[in-house]
Amino acid sequence: MTKLFMQRLLHTLCLLPAVLFLQVTTAQPARVELSQEMVAAANTFLGSLSEFQRSKGIYEFDDEERLNWHFIPRDRNGIPLKSMTEAERRAAEQLLQTFFSAKGYQKSEAVRGLEAVLAEIEVNGRFDRDPELYYLTVFGTPGMDTQWALRYEGHHQAFNWTFVRGMGIASSPQFFGSNPAEVRAGPKLGTRVLHAEEDLARDLVTSLDSTQAAQAILLMDAPRDIFTGAEKEITALDDVGVSFAALNSRQKRLLISIIEELTSTQPSAIAEQRMAMIREDGMDSIKFVWIGSTERGDAHYYRVQGPGFLIEYDNTQNNANHVHLVWRDFAGDFGRDLLRMHYDAVAAEFGPGHRH
Repeated sequence: MTKLFMQRLLHTLCLLPAVLFLQVTTAQPARVELSQEMVAAANTFLGSLSEFQRSKGIYEFDDEERLNWHFIPRDRNGIPLKSMTEAERRAAEQLLQTFFSAKGYQKSEAVRGLEAVLAEIEVNGRFDRDPELYYLTVFGTPGMDTQWALRYEGHHQAFNWTFVRGMGIASSPQFFGSNPAEVRAGPKLGTRVLHAEEDLARDLVTSLDSTQAAQAILLMDAPRDIFTGAEKEITALDDVGVSFAALNSRQKRLLISIIEELTSTQPSAIAEQRMAMIREDGMDSIKFVWIGSTERGDAHYYRVQGPGFLIEYDNTQNNANHVHLVWRDFAGDFGRDLLRMHYDAVAAEFGPGHRH
């Protein structure tokens, strides 16, 4: 295959309509359909907004604000739920129900609802615990042949979806937190929003034999938070832990269930894409690490790390009743891998530095 042919092929793919590009490169119509639904929901939401709100909630795609993510209670840029009219709120809810799976949306709403619990616990506290202080922000112009992104963020939630001219959908960083991890008083007594993520991992670590445990459990104090924090870009953490290859069949199913619990917050087309990429990279090299006590109620941390992704879970703060849980992609956070593919294709046709 000649260099000239390859250049022409890359140029053709770069300029194809986004739907066709997705079908050519992924052969997954479900993801094409999802992209179309997401574009439609985003434009319906934007169309419902006032000119003032649009000025607050829309940025250029390349604006540095797109990488300005965090999961703590802080001032944010975007359109808060609190400011929306009834019609705008309906459009926002439809938008979120499109971008999350049904399970993910339910979990998102449960996390948001914990703000009311915190408001009762922290009387006259230093933070404004308001379930309405969750923000939507759009970057670029939603379309099947454009670069654009959506961010949904507030205390203990940070979700980022990036679209690059139909080349795919990036869906990380993805963050959920839960404070309290378990509600211990009041009308929501016993609520554990992220219970599956904790219970599956504890089931796995307590099932390990002595050889496996020696590899998986690090003899150190559980960290006060996830190691990667809210860094804009990360690399792999230490290559330690028990490998997927060293687990028995039941343990392998548990580890896969942990991964799938996080992917399941996303629509099925995205979740399936994540799992396909993980399998393509090789399951055997995935490693599981646990730090801290294995007793429920004690401080603990775990992570699942593969060649291309990282899951971190930490429950140490507030007397081990405060969870932070993140999914990161080393190359794909904020759509970096998709953008790189696009720019490489353009450079092959037009030369380095050209931005199509």
